[in-house]
Amino acid sequence: MDMPLILIRDMDAAYQHQVVLSGVSLSVHDRDFIGIVGPNGGGKTTLLKIILGLLKPLKGTIEYTIDRSEIGYLPQGNQVDESFPITVREVVASGLEHRQKMGRRTTPSENQKVGSILEKVGLETLQHRSIGELSGGELQRTMLARAIVSSPRLLVLDEPDTHVDNRFEMELYGLLKELNEAMTILLVSHDIGTISPYIKTIACVNRNLHYHSSNEISEEQLKVYNCPIEIITHGTVPHRVMKEHNH
Repeated sequence: MDMPLILIRDMDAAYQHQVVLSGVSLSVHDRDFIGIVGPNGGGKTTLLKIILGLLKPLKGTIEYTIDRSEIGYLPQGNQVDESFPITVREVVASGLEHRQKMGRRTTPSENQKVGSILEKVGLETLQHRSIGELSGGELQRTMLARAIVSSPRLLVLDEPDTHVDNRFEMELYGLLKELNEAMTILLVSHDIGTISPYIKTIACVNRNLHYHSSNEISEEQLKVYNCPIEIITHGTVPHRVMKEHNH
């Protein structure tokens, strides 16, 4: 079996000595597409911070067969100073590795790559616009383009559909499925129904982590995994599957 890109063994994580994750183990393999689900406060974002090296484990180990520079990241929400005088194109170009480390200008081939990414996310007509003039969805697209412009081997996304409209949400997941042909993706989401056609496996996180080696999961399995979230299905008529109740 191939060596995992990331291997987490028996890991605990805490904030100010309050344990948030306990006994977590996870293998992240090349070109997997893992949907990370769980209740608010269950530790999903904490797990991402551990993987990104932003938080050190309290206990256990995390091993990498890739360099940290090969990880692209789109955080939850738009953590950008929108008053800063920078254009969409400049933000995307700042995601190129050498720009981050050395501040050099982009080469002609890199400029072409930035243009291709802008077109892929539907921002080519807005590339010279200041980020302060963007809608929430346009800014989210910009930050996604920045995360993928360097062609990372691992893409980490924390609820990327925040602030985007329904049309781009579907385009987003279609794009992620295409990107998954060349890179591994970790995606935090609160909506299994939306992401299930695109992901390959599921990690249920609620202090502990239970790995489900399929993109199909039932309410009973979620109970076993101690993952109290709703399953919302999407069809011709949107509907939500609810438990039976008596009047």
